[in-house]
Amino acid sequence: MSAVPLRNNRLAASAVRSVTVLGATGSIGDSTMDLLRASPERYRVEALTANGNVEALAKLAKEFSARYVAIADTSKLAELKAALAGTSTECGAGESAVIEAGARPADWVMAAVSGAAGLKPALAAVDRGAHVALANKECLVCAGDFFMQRAAKAGACILPADSEHNALFQALSSGNRDELVRVIITASGGPFRTWKPADIEQATLEQALKHPNWSMGQKITIDSASMMNKGLEVIEASYLFALAPDEIDVLVHPQSIIHGMVEFSDCSVVAQLGAPDMRTPIAHCLGWPDRIKGPAAKLDLAKIGQLTFEAPDFERFPGLRLAYDSLRTGKGATTVYNAANEVAVAAFIAGKIRFGAIARLVEATLDDWVRSGNQAPMISADDAISVDHVARNRAAALLPQIALKAS
Repeated sequence: MSAVPLRNNRLAASAVRSVTVLGATGSIGDSTMDLLRASPERYRVEALTANGNVEALAKLAKEFSARYVAIADTSKLAELKAALAGTSTECGAGESAVIEAGARPADWVMAAVSGAAGLKPALAAVDRGAHVALANKECLVCAGDFFMQRAAKAGACILPADSEHNALFQALSSGNRDELVRVIITASGGPFRTWKPADIEQATLEQALKHPNWSMGQKITIDSASMMNKGLEVIEASYLFALAPDEIDVLVHPQSIIHGMVEFSDCSVVAQLGAPDMRTPIAHCLGWPDRIKGPAAKLDLAKIGQLTFEAPDFERFPGLRLAYDSLRTGKGATTVYNAANEVAVAAFIAGKIRFGAIARLVEATLDDWVRSGNQAPMISADDAISVDHVARNRAAALLPQIALKAS
């Protein structure tokens, strides 16, 4: 059973909601704090975390009178304590402190710590039955089965904060699970949507970072250019909503106005639309089950004029095909997919491989993983982290031969 609340499983709204933001100084955290800032009468901040930005974390702690803050970098604890001297805010550092932030008694938790480091803090919030707005892909891509099982067991409410999954979440409320035919995740197509495969192979870093619609970090922008991000979203949707791979489609929609659609058995298709602004899905999660006023620009369809669609091209974007393959393989394959992609993207940024080699390295790592015969169900965060570590090492070992083939 999915821990994502559906139409008949609405949660009671609290007059004043206590909030924790894991990853408060990142882009998702920044958007979340912006929304909290706009409604101080509705929210009280319990805990905030950051990786290493002491100055920004201390500033937020003071502004929101946070009860607890944690910095992942243990070497910066003294600096954090000094920055918060004279306040009543408790401080901690290191992995255990970030996990403690997730375990603190907040009604609502934004899980926006990137990478595998975000898994255990998010699980700490899940295990006490909190509302968890999920913006960390690794929680689902690397550990989806047991993450959602733990959420269901604890009675936690998982709220998708990613724009595409939040769109599906909203559209799914129009029907029941047994009426569902498929969900459709939209994709902008990135900067290489109309490029020939041979040209994509040779794309430069500068070209890959020119996203037509979104302003994002370097890694996720490159993932958008390769459509690996859409592959990750397909995997997330499978775990979030308990969907088979064949129940999830991707549709290229260059305007990025429709973020997701759901088709039901009566052939009705329900879509969620909005301007490309991450504050919209975060506001939906923050206000759930109510809606709060969001600061995003209002949608003017007359001004936009037209919305267009096309099927994804697996020849141009083999990373999307590999996501479906890893989802069907299971037993750690999606974790390997994510880890190998991160190694490949880092290598591309460093100039070690061509853009087209990103998908080839991921495919080679997946093939190696299947041949190894080490696949097994993952039942803990440590299992997922272990598979992630092994996959990264194997991808790094395969990197030289992949780079040589592409030269």
